[in-house]
Amino acid sequence: MLVATLAIACGSLGPSPLTAGVWGGDHIAMTITESSVHLELDCAHGDVPNPIMIDAHDQFSVAGTFVREHGGPIRVDETIDPHPALYTGSVSSNSMTLTIQQTDTNQTIGTFALVRGTQGRVVKCL
Repeated sequence: MLVATLAIACGSLGPSPLTAGVWGGDHIAMTITESSVHLELDCAHGDVPNPIMIDAHDQFSVAGTFVREHGGPIRVDETIDPHPALYTGSVSSNSMTLTIQQTDTNQTIGTFALVRGTQGRVVKCL
């Protein structure tokens, strides 16, 4: 009983998963399930094979993959070129700031502002 009272008084005892649902913003749409995350961006997509865990400071850092896309048809024998990526950011109420960095090239893809429950506005390559 004392542990439960302390947890309520002091907040969470450890990282907690980001609730499943959709987040979106300009040029990005994120779908979160209980076990993974999928992102759609203009001419790109990304995946995180684990839940996003939010720390006591409402921040997160999680590894995943990032794939650049191209316009035109996709050939049957075409292979995708996934790159390791780091997804970092913070959450405040229904707002999220997300930065994507491709770790094999140390290139920052971008920083995005997302809102919970919003589908996002993504323009795919033509």
